[in-house]
Order: sequence, then C-alpha cells, then structure tokens
Amino acid sequence: MTQRSLPVRALWFVFVGWWVTPIVVNTAWLLNVTVVLLPVGIKLINLVPTVLTLAEPRSLSEPDSARGQRSLAVRAVYFVFVGWWLSLLWANVASFLAITVVGLPVAVWMLNRLPYVTSLYRFHG
Repeated sequence: MTQRSLPVRALWFVFVGWWVTPIVVNTAWLLNVTVVLLPVGIKLINLVPTVLTLAEPRSLSEPDSARGQRSLAVRAVYFVFVGWWLSLLWANVASFLAITVVGLPVAVWMLNRLPYVTSLYRFHG
C-alpha cells in the first residue's frame, strides 16, 4: 500500500492523531493484561503508527518485509518479561511529550517505535 501525502498525514495528526493515540495505547495495554484479549491488544499497538500519522506498514506479503523480524517465540518471551510493562511506560512518556511543542518530534519518534518496544515487531519491515 502506498503512503498518504505528507499534508494529509500532518492534518490527521493535528486534528485526530495526537489525542486518539493515547486512548488506543492505554486501551491496548488494558487488553494486554487479559490473556483472552491479548492478541487484540498487540494488534492495536502494532497499529499505533497508523493511528498517529496514517503511516502504512509494509505489506507482509512482500518477501523483503519479513527480513529483520524476530521469530514469534522470541517476540512472545520478550513481551512476557519486558514488553508489557516497558510499552506502557514508553507510550505514556511519549504521550506526555506530544503535548509539548519541544517534545513533539521525540514523541512521534517514540510512538512510531512502540510496536518494537512492545514485541520486537518492526512496523516498517
């Protein structure tokens, strides 16, 4: 899928992305606490870059996009021991930085890396 234009993504961020992203992140984290809804929570966290700025992930059907991804077993162990608590801290610090003009670039960078912090998932391949 192709990326949307920079003006469209910027308008989305200004009017929607900055306030919806913390809601999605905290909802995902609450879902991650449960065993049954954990897959939904992980999927929401993997969509944070899209919610924030309408960034599109690389297609998983492309052979090159699978390179660099860790195995599901490694990602699961990382999530259980580190990802679940670090992602909550990471996302809330990023959300706080997003409401400041000075911290906004760092916040966008942090939120775009949230899938990796949570489960070692590389959003951009």
